[in-house]
Amino acid sequence: MDVAWMAWTWQTGLFFALLGATLVVMTGLAVRYPEAERDGVLRIPTTRGDRLFLSLVGAAFIHLAWIGLVGTETILTLPIAGGLEVSSLWIASLVSLVYAAAVFRWV
Repeated sequence: MDVAWMAWTWQTGLFFALLGATLVVMTGLAVRYPEAERDGVLRIPTTRGDRLFLSLVGAAFIHLAWIGLVGTETILTLPIAGGLEVSSLWIASLVSLVYAAAVFRWV
């Protein structure tokens, strides 16, 4: 079975490790502090899990839109590791973090 197309790089591994850590932390929070539904700006009752789902789906759409509209050009070359190139997708990741913070605060 060839899984080379899945592109299992250290970045992919880091993504799934952070996603797993997020789920572990949220499970711990749910056990320690039982959830109560909260009405946000949309006046729809949501839980932590709902807000996590909305932030993950929103982050996916933000990244897809960024790739489609802006691309993944290099915006910076760091003088480490033989000139490590930093993609513009890091800006999309920062936008996604701001979006997630807004979702968890106001939705």
